[in-house]
Amino acid sequence: MAKVYATGRRKTAIAKVWLENGNGQLTINGQSLDAWLGGLESIKKRVMQPLEVAKQETSVNVIVKTLGGGYSAQADAVRHGISRALVAYDEQFRTILKPYGLLTRDARSVERKKYGKKKARKSTQFSKR
Repeated sequence: MAKVYATGRRKTAIAKVWLENGNGQLTINGQSLDAWLGGLESIKKRVMQPLEVAKQETSVNVIVKTLGGGYSAQADAVRHGISRALVAYDEQFRTILKPYGLLTRDARSVERKKYGKKKARKSTQFSKR
């Protein structure tokens, strides 16, 4: 099958994911997963989760471009994008990935700061005595 494209999102991070038949290569921003994340093993596991659940670690090549956010948000965006690309690649993966919550976009994001407050909800000390 030809290349399949999908977009994954988390907080302010966006991941553009291309998936094709191959031998299991994962390239993120022109680097391997190990070069991109270094020693962050738990985040690497999160990125690889959709491929492991669908048992496609060695049968597809994944090329990803990420922008915005930090490493953790980008990794979750990559996970979401890979999941969506797998479903576009073969509709049968939907029933496998859905119970793990991999197709749901995590809607949590940073709450905006309000005037008169130090952060979104934290305010000044009410009264010392």
